[in-house]
Amino acid sequence: MKMKLLPISAAIAAILSPMSVYAEDLNSTAAEAEKAEQPLILNADTEINTGLVFSGYARYGLHYSDDFKEYVGAEGQLSGASAGRLGNEGNGGEFQFTKAFVADNGAIWDVAVMLEHWSDKVGLKKFYAGVTNVFEAQPNAYLWAGRDFHQRPQEGLNDYFMMEHDGQGGGVYNLDIGSVKLDFAVVAKADSGTGDSEFYAFTSKLHDINLGESNNLSFLFNYGFESDQYDANGARENDDKITAYQLAAVLDTNYSNGSTKLTVRYADNADNSTFNKTEDLTTLYGSFQGNFKVSEKWDTEFLVSYHDYKNDGNEMAEPGNDTRSRTGYSAIVRPMYNWNAVHSTWLEAGYSLVDYENDGENDAWKVTLSQNISFDMAGARPMLRLYATVGEANNEASVYSYDKKQDTLAIGAMFESWW
Repeated sequence: MKMKLLPISAAIAAILSPMSVYAEDLNSTAAEAEKAEQPLILNADTEINTGLVFSGYARYGLHYSDDFKEYVGAEGQLSGASAGRLGNEGNGGEFQFTKAFVADNGAIWDVAVMLEHWSDKVGLKKFYAGVTNVFEAQPNAYLWAGRDFHQRPQEGLNDYFMMEHDGQGGGVYNLDIGSVKLDFAVVAKADSGTGDSEFYAFTSKLHDINLGESNNLSFLFNYGFESDQYDANGARENDDKITAYQLAAVLDTNYSNGSTKLTVRYADNADNSTFNKTEDLTTLYGSFQGNFKVSEKWDTEFLVSYHDYKNDGNEMAEPGNDTRSRTGYSAIVRPMYNWNAVHSTWLEAGYSLVDYENDGENDAWKVTLSQNISFDMAGARPMLRLYATVGEANNEASVYSYDKKQDTLAIGAMFESWW
């Protein structure tokens, strides 16, 4: 694999190194896009764009590999792209239209609809309405109802959602309770049509807990439950319903030359969503991530994570259904050199290990070299990337019958944008 990597890396560097590169945080979601012109969560002081706001997030491009595996990952990994996402992710996008209104009484409303394209079909991901500045005692509380992205704190380098409760329901953001704020909602996992499934969740977040000028602490609690479902004869379809809960704490710290985030999450009968429940399952997830500016030209991002998945119930080892107890470890680092505000060079290296309790280990490593052209301002998109990825996976505990060792060499051209 080293022989494969060197000529590809040298070719890209030789062709494109005179160009300049721009480095930025890859925590890119539709939420980032909407903040550019209108925030996702309105408050009494929001300056409204009364026109129709088109926003979104997308990445599309070519990813060529003649190997059996196009992308690099350890089988059974639990935390997104645990060996790193750069040059190691597929295509898709989210496209949103938002319209805001200001009532004569001062209330500020918005209505949003979003389509997503992450598979063969285009689906309705969002359709909600919200309002703020309706209660004199809580002018900044934002009330909403409908279908929405919901409670999905994301990590950038591995593209992992530490929690995810997308669905339809209603709730409130930014309820002032003294010096801190509270969010809460009740949401349902949407079925294949327009209705609810039988899976529901109460979600909450206590945030803006300031610990000095540089530290901000948040606590999250979620509770998942199921409704009574009956068949055509009036009998219950599911008499063994279970519940689940999650507890998490997130500490954000800002420095003069960067920032860090420490995350810890515990879940009972669930992993990253209380919609999806497994009896006798307990999970513990922890991560430490950050970015720091080394010099005028150099920036670096990093992430290390630990993910323990303990299943004391019915373990399965089938393709597409691996519920065996295991522990995942991940480390990713991405140094980025900014030639100027338009051109940048990134090098991302990552390692993922999945240690099964009784069945051996799977591991994977990946290195990606990417030459980028971005919009002419710091942190801006769109961005064009020309990249080469090389990696290897050793899946001793694989549930598949094919070769348990896979080498991957891929080259690609991709655009990424939020707007």
